[in-house]
Formats: sequence, C-alpha cells, structure tokens
Amino acid sequence: MNATFRRYRVMSFVTGTTLLVLFVTLFIHSVDLTLWKHMDWFVKIVGIGHGVVLYPIYMIMCFNLVMKFRLNALYLGVMLFAGFVPGLAFYLEHRMRLRLYPQGLPAK
Repeated sequence: MNATFRRYRVMSFVTGTTLLVLFVTLFIHSVDLTLWKHMDWFVKIVGIGHGVVLYPIYMIMCFNLVMKFRLNALYLGVMLFAGFVPGLAFYLEHRMRLRLYPQGLPAK
C-alpha cells in the first residue's frame, strides 16, 4: 500500500471519528442540557482538535492523495466535504480504497 494512501486513510478515520463524537455530543446537548454542562470541557477540546488541528491535516492528506494518484478535482471536493458530514469520511475512504486498489490492498 502506498504511504500517501496510508496517511490519508489514518487521517480519514481520525477526522471521521472526532466528527462523529462531536455529532453525538451535540445530540446529547439537544436531549439533556444537564449532561451537556458536565461535558462542556470535553466538547471544547474535541471541537478545537477537530477544527483547528485534525481537519487541516486531513485536507493536506486529501490534496496529497489527489496529486499522487492524479485524481479529478471533484474527488478533492468530495473528500474535503467529508470532513463536515458525520460518517461520510468512512464511506469515502472505502470507495477510494476500491477505486485505487480494485484487487484489494497489497501486502506489506
């Protein structure tokens, strides 16, 4: 497996996971406000981590992947959009794996 794809894959999972955590905590906020007050510090840390640190690194990995495999710019747009929609990063990573490695991931 190419190192560029491996880095994209790791950042896709990490960014997607933090986005799902934020989505769940915002759902909890709409259901129970008292629990939200206890989780406020956690949400701030995960939110800043996702928005300021992880998503820009994910953007760089997406751009790197598009340039390395000479993909269409539409793929880059969809990949960048996946950082805003919970769960889409996991699905898109799966689709990119099928597109780039149709016979399966090569052994190390």
